Amino acid sequence: MAVRIDEMDRKILAALQRDASQSLDEIAGEVGSSKTPVWNRIKKLREAGIIGQHTVMLDAEALGFEACFFVLIRTSEHEAAWQQRFLAALKARPEVQEAHRLAGDIDYILKVRVANARAYDAFYQALISEVRVHNVTALLSMEEIKSTVALPL
Repeated sequence: MAVRIDEMDRKILAALQRDASQSLDEIAGEVGSSKTPVWNRIKKLREAGIIGQHTVMLDAEALGFEACFFVLIRTSEHEAAWQQRFLAALKARPEVQEAHRLAGDIDYILKVRVANARAYDAFYQALISEVRVHNVTALLSMEEIKSTVALPL
């Protein structure tokens, strides 16, 4: 369903990206509208698939997940059966926060959040026991400088 996004929709989306727990009254006040039109626009954006899952951002370090690894994977396997096994293995692992298939020398990049290097090794050993990969390079993030899920509306 194609939906046209106007400036008011963009303001509403920006407000929701900043804090989705705001009340309709707060959002309406922020965007210069009233509650009912804002609710109708949010409903339209949900139905169109522009607004997806509602969730909460947790502090990984406060919960003991102090290590963030970016894992670069090269594979010599490109058939459908291998890809299905690989994707299933990634989806089954909660440590994998993001996974991307790339163009270029590296086939996949993963963002993996774990407690420490030992926990990463356990993740790595489990992954390679399920699917064969040609080369794996793990890069430990020393400092998170910026992290956001907000789109530049």
